[in-house]
Amino acid sequence: MIYARFLITLKNEFLNWRLWGSRALVLMYAALAGLTIVGFARLAELAFQCFLNWQSQWLWFPLFWTPLCTIVIVFLTKQFAPGAAGSGIPQVMAALDPKCPLEERTLFVSLKLSFFKMVLTVAGLLAGLSIGREGPSVQIAAGVMRNVKRWLPSSAQISEASLIMAGGAAGIAAAFNTPLGGIMFAIEELSKSLEQRNNGLIIAAIVLAGLMGVSIDGNNTYFGVIHVNNLDIDVILPCILVVLISGILGGLFSKMLIAALRYQKGFIGNLRMRSPLLFAGICGLVVAAIGFYSHGETYGTGYAHTQAIITETGTSSYLFVPLKFVATLLSTWSGVPAGIFAPSLAIGGGIGNAVSSALALPHTQILIAIGMAGFLAAVTQAPLTSFIIVMEMIDGHGLVLSLMASALVASGISRMIVRPLYPTLAIMQLGRLPKHEKIKHHKPS
Repeated sequence: MIYARFLITLKNEFLNWRLWGSRALVLMYAALAGLTIVGFARLAELAFQCFLNWQSQWLWFPLFWTPLCTIVIVFLTKQFAPGAAGSGIPQVMAALDPKCPLEERTLFVSLKLSFFKMVLTVAGLLAGLSIGREGPSVQIAAGVMRNVKRWLPSSAQISEASLIMAGGAAGIAAAFNTPLGGIMFAIEELSKSLEQRNNGLIIAAIVLAGLMGVSIDGNNTYFGVIHVNNLDIDVILPCILVVLISGILGGLFSKMLIAALRYQKGFIGNLRMRSPLLFAGICGLVVAAIGFYSHGETYGTGYAHTQAIITETGTSSYLFVPLKFVATLLSTWSGVPAGIFAPSLAIGGGIGNAVSSALALPHTQILIAIGMAGFLAAVTQAPLTSFIIVMEMIDGHGLVLSLMASALVASGISRMIVRPLYPTLAIMQLGRLPKHEKIKHHKPS
């Protein structure tokens, strides 16, 4: 009996060339998704560098360039790819929702949306808006991975939902160069019930996509390495203060972002709904004015600013946190394709740096890392993903427990202020479904 079962398993699993061909195809697409995100990251960095070069030559340049580009980006988004607006993570979550019919998933995830998401997000960084590319990476990679379904035989038993989830997680893994963070993102945010029969394949796809960045850019950290020596007891209270501030501000950020995107009444709400291009131009102008006032600190993702304060090669004003906070809100509110991961890390790092400077503490790097993990966890309410991403980005394995604790506490504080950001925005995305589909319930596939 055992021998017969072994032969059946051998035939069905190990000698089934169609099964292995399907698995190989999925992994090939995972590698392609990873390469796509690496290319997207390069384009985004090049675009923002171009903006910085122009801004350094003509200080007043952003005051007309940024609002003009914002208007064009919003026009193109509404005209050709309305599903590309915003972060991209809510769209992927909406596509995975049981209420979303199979035939309507193209509203949220597709190759067309992936293309426009890349182009329009790069344009947003060329405009100098305070946006990130990690959320868009999730939607882009999910669109690439979803396309593999058309080439798989029905006997492959790999659902489209699994491919979308793997693509979204692969986008995080490749964007941050953090394969472990991508896996945790898939478990914590995108899937409540992974299909047991495909767990190994899906995780392999996520890791492979993440390794594409490592193979091209090397196993480098984004913000440098934080060396942890023996921590003094004096740093405990400042760390608690940073976590509390990060949790409160992160919760308020999410609450204001949800309210801003939902608000359709009053002068501002009517202006946004009836004259979206004019509203986008006003948002772009204010973002440019904030950038001008901050001497360029608030433009773009905030990576350079965060890296400078971690490596102590640059300084930051106390106004960076509130200015970056407002600039990021307005950039997202304008209606452009925009992520908030990178700006959130920058704001969190700014909180840690501000507390350290105000109290004249020697443990600046540690407080910055605590602030990054805390604020990102408070905004996303995904504490495990947040602390793993920060840990991998700073090679902060010596801070594992501290980062985990800060993320969990900050996320808990945020939950007392606002509902989870991405699930709430995903519900709003589902509102784009045809009315006759909204009342139906479909089994995920």
